[in-house]
Amino acid sequence: MWLHDTARRAVVPFEPGVVVRLYTCGITPYDATHLGHAATYVTFDVLQRRLADRGHEVRYVRNITDVDDSILGKAREIGVPFMDLAADEMDNFHDDLAALDLRPALAEPTATGSIRAMLDLIGRLEAGGHTYTVEGTTFFDISTYCDFGSISGYDEATMLGHA
Repeated sequence: MWLHDTARRAVVPFEPGVVVRLYTCGITPYDATHLGHAATYVTFDVLQRRLADRGHEVRYVRNITDVDDSILGKAREIGVPFMDLAADEMDNFHDDLAALDLRPALAEPTATGSIRAMLDLIGRLEAGGHTYTVEGTTFFDISTYCDFGSISGYDEATMLGHA
């Protein structure tokens, strides 16, 4: 198997060890899943099955952004607690994946379950001088990281154009 390595800007052979770790961004569970979700997860399922067929142990993780402006707004709109909305849509998502006969993820860490770790990371970044705050919101200061953009290959002007 050959994959495009964005850091090297080349198509290179994929030579995994016995254990292969895969990660995808999961959904933000505020509404029904759609074909775009299915395309992503079917693709990763095919990859998992091929790797397992070749003798690899696959450890697949998919995060869930279970607190977000879109969830909060939708929950207010329909008059339910946001965590209830997220839980209901996660159940629907899992039902959809099962209907497609997709393998479950090894783990699905949630945003709400990771808040303590996020705060710890933000604290370490602040202590290291890698953040700035505007109107109460803290941002990562990319000027403090000389390799920012190296994987994408975009120069600063291109990255700012996408902001």
